[in-house]
Amino acid sequence: MLRHYDSLGLVRPTGRTDAGYREYSSEDIRRIFHIESLRSLGLSLREVRRALDDPGFTPSELVDDLIRQTRERIAGETELLTRLRRIDAAEPAGWEDVLQIVVLLQALGSKSAGKRQRAALSSVEKVPVPVEALVEAALSETDPNVAGALRWALAQSGDGGLALLAEGLGSPVAEVRKRAVQSIAEIPNGEATALLQDALANPDIVVRRYAALALGARGVADAVPTLVDMVVEGTNDVDAADALSALASRPALADQIATRLVDCLAHGTVESSARRRLTQALADIPGITASRALADLSHDEDRAVALTAAYILGIRNAR
Repeated sequence: MLRHYDSLGLVRPTGRTDAGYREYSSEDIRRIFHIESLRSLGLSLREVRRALDDPGFTPSELVDDLIRQTRERIAGETELLTRLRRIDAAEPAGWEDVLQIVVLLQALGSKSAGKRQRAALSSVEKVPVPVEALVEAALSETDPNVAGALRWALAQSGDGGLALLAEGLGSPVAEVRKRAVQSIAEIPNGEATALLQDALANPDIVVRRYAALALGARGVADAVPTLVDMVVEGTNDVDAADALSALASRPALADQIATRLVDCLAHGTVESSARRRLTQALADIPGITASRALADLSHDEDRAVALTAAYILGIRNAR
């Protein structure tokens, strides 16, 4: 090392012994320590020499550049560590499996929507892609077809990604929260249902609505208030009415749902379009409460509401 420093002119020995060995003075040794200290910051030997010998070479610009380079290096190493962890999580049986996983991971990050979609579908049929990679892809995907394939792949992978998806529900980015709840909605198990029930209290109304639709299809009564609100507001109101109809197949819930719909109709502030949607939602709610409400609505001052209610009553009576 000292010979190399000498050849570069970084530090030259003050003298030599009779045998030709280098002799370093205390000042030489101090310079060596300075060299090593600067090297520990990531400076090249050329930069070290300038720092020690050029009074006009100020540290600010170089240190800023070193900080940038270090951050880039850390980001690269972190990315490599993530890739290695994902391959390890897939438990490859051999190097052929490793190569297939690498190809699939690269395809998931491709700029081509077609490649991303094929990778999502292949992740189930071939060597499984680590669920962490699938979740990351699902939460960032903007293409609707690819997003659907990724949600399907996540559903096939079981509940391994639910914890990560639950974190997505709390993301500061609205689109990420939406993708998270959509992905959870397609996983048909109890843990996913519990997450969806928690999502009914999410501050994001979009998350609450998607959760309610999924819970309605699963027969969870907690979804009723949000579903009724969706009918009133005209947001996915047809899907919300279908979910209410599915829930109303349980006699104990049918009257509760009908009562809530009727209560909304009784509010004088409800707009005419909302009254029509509420009337239509009553169509598939069985029971006396819904029938009485429809009979009253058949005489509503809003002609469209009255005609809709009368038509529905006619169908119900013909059954």
